[in-house]
Amino acid sequence: MDSSEHGSSVTSPGVAIGGTLPPGLTEEEAEEIQVELTKVDDEIQTLRQVLVAKERHAAELKRRLGISPLSEIKQNINKGWHDVQCSNAYLSASATLEDIGRSDAYKRTQETLSQAGQMTSAAFSTMGSAIRNRFGEMRALPYSNSGSNFSMSHSLSMPAMSTK
Repeated sequence: MDSSEHGSSVTSPGVAIGGTLPPGLTEEEAEEIQVELTKVDDEIQTLRQVLVAKERHAAELKRRLGISPLSEIKQNINKGWHDVQCSNAYLSASATLEDIGRSDAYKRTQETLSQAGQMTSAAFSTMGSAIRNRFGEMRALPYSNSGSNFSMSHSLSMPAMSTK
């Protein structure tokens, strides 16, 4: 039985290209499979068209209800965040972080880092004051071009000399 007897000129890709059938498959079986594949492809195309039409209809209904794409995104984000907060992983991680926050080691580390920050801040403040004072001293020094090799870098690197 060839394909012309069934009123179909469709052949399987293997038959059309190589002229041979896959092993264990008769020509009649290949034709039946090809017909079924064509029907399934047609159904898929029809379903795609129906889906597009349904999506357009849904978009029109949402527009009529005043539901904007932005409000949909916000709603999806809120739902997603709610789902995350209800997930076992999130609840477990939250509980672990709460336990860590209550631990003595965490409290000691927090206190140590706080003290280090305060000491660093004080050190920078002191250093800023020293620099400000040094520049104030430099402004008070008389400057002349008459053979003086006075430079700012020299002044910063050398301690201030007081004259009595």
